[in-house]
Amino acid sequence: MKGVDLLMLDAGNTVIFLDHARMARFANALGFSVNAETLIRTEGEAKTLLEGNGESPIEVEWASRTRPGARGWGQVIGTALHRAGVPCDRLAALLEKLWEDHVRWNLYSLVPTGLGEALDRVRAAGVKVAIISNSEGMLARIFEQLEILSHFDLVVDSGLFGVEKPDARIFHVALDKLGVRAEHALHLGDTYATDVLGARAAGVRTALIDPHGHYTGRFVDVARVAGVVEVARAMLASRHGIV
Repeated sequence: MKGVDLLMLDAGNTVIFLDHARMARFANALGFSVNAETLIRTEGEAKTLLEGNGESPIEVEWASRTRPGARGWGQVIGTALHRAGVPCDRLAALLEKLWEDHVRWNLYSLVPTGLGEALDRVRAAGVKVAIISNSEGMLARIFEQLEILSHFDLVVDSGLFGVEKPDARIFHVALDKLGVRAEHALHLGDTYATDVLGARAAGVRTALIDPHGHYTGRFVDVARVAGVVEVARAMLASRHGIV
């Protein structure tokens, strides 16, 4: 944790977590038999398919697919739903309905306990905090709705900046705007293909948040951390010897 002046954070499953139970309820209401536990597992399968080592995430044509951030969202959510039992010929219609609900109130809307306080304390100690997310251009809005926007110095939303992880340029947006060198930044995220590879391409230290064990036994060279709150507390202890 030493020498970190900028804490970079993915959004989904890092500071706002996917509500698998809500997603299952939505699918069930439309006639699909899906449960949250299965979606947790299949979401992990979808993330590993993003690595491009053979099989690819499922991709179907659906009406809002060309919206900013919608293609990547549809790949992960669609693959998770399909592997949970939704047939391909009904997936496009379900994705469109679910996207409408997502735009109304983000599916990634569960905030870890103590997040705001932990980030405020580490910022008070001189560490800047930035979001680096492949998203739909709506992060600032959902952060305001969840009352967490004020805890970040900068939000870099790919839907607004036009470049997505793992492209190193999206990390350099934050580095340049906040005046921090890459070697003094740390990025936390939940997806190897975007967060780890992107941060490494930008010369930024990185660690995986893997609350559901999706990467158990894989990528053993990548540091694992319990979550943002725990990392912020460890950074504070490292800088000032307090918790």
